[in-house]
Amino acid sequence: MKLLKISETGGHFRNEAGEFIPIDKIGKEGLLRLVHWTLHEEVVSFDEYDEKTLKNHAHQLIYKSVAQKLVALRKRRKSFLDESARLYLEDYEKYRPSVSK
Repeated sequence: MKLLKISETGGHFRNEAGEFIPIDKIGKEGLLRLVHWTLHEEVVSFDEYDEKTLKNHAHQLIYKSVAQKLVALRKRRKSFLDESARLYLEDYEKYRPSVSK
């Protein structure tokens, strides 16, 4: 699944409907959705940041930052998910329903 792309009009991110929206319109929900997809989708891709292709300076700054963070998160995906699971395991064990025999 492609999450970020660069076209002649600028940088874009995938929204919940699968459409690509200009990167300067991204908000908290859009970022959280990209993080979720980065962690949970088997295959994700991002167009490589290219300053020459991406003419809009605001798009350059936002796209580069978001892309770097998502790529770094993707690289440590397994350890992040494992750490998250361990973090909540104790509470899960404490509050899970008892199974009576």
